[in-house]
Amino acid sequence: MARQGEPRELTDPAALKALAHPLRRRILRQLDREGPATSTTLARALGENTGATSYHLRQLAEHGFVVDVPDKGQGRERWWQAKRQDIRFPPRSTMSADMRATFDEFTRQGVAEDIEAFSRFLEQRDEMGEWSDGLLFSRGSLSLTKDELMRFWADYMELLRRYIAAADPPTAGARRLLVRFVAFPDVGPRSDK
Repeated sequence: MARQGEPRELTDPAALKALAHPLRRRILRQLDREGPATSTTLARALGENTGATSYHLRQLAEHGFVVDVPDKGQGRERWWQAKRQDIRFPPRSTMSADMRATFDEFTRQGVAEDIEAFSRFLEQRDEMGEWSDGLLFSRGSLSLTKDELMRFWADYMELLRRYIAAADPPTAGARRLLVRFVAFPDVGPRSDK
């Protein structure tokens, strides 16, 4: 989120659909993790064909999620990078039915990806040396009003932005960390009658 400017509220259902596509999500993760790439290098890294990665890169670019890196390419070679931005969503209660359905699927995919990433960490944890202690985990509950919850969120986002900016560029010995925040109303146990 460093050098991102103001948060971008994603209200366009077409842009959300572009962002929610599974291969496009993989492309964005690869670009975020490894840096700029061509459709050919992405295809190789993701086990896809170049036509597919090229098409999906153009779709991501159309909605402002990737940008061309013109000074990196030679000839017809086109390099792309993920556009660093703080993407926000309008309140779900204000979304159209179509936008809500896409947003819910987008969220479900994100949680599944996070669980998969966490599982990979646990599988490799014993080989990570001192970084095996890098799992910081907290569970708790708060009783907040909706306004207090939104202030809590804003405080968290400000803390995250501060650390992102301080680590740009990363210092020696730094490691990429996945940081997640989740808060949701407690609806109590499910009653199976």
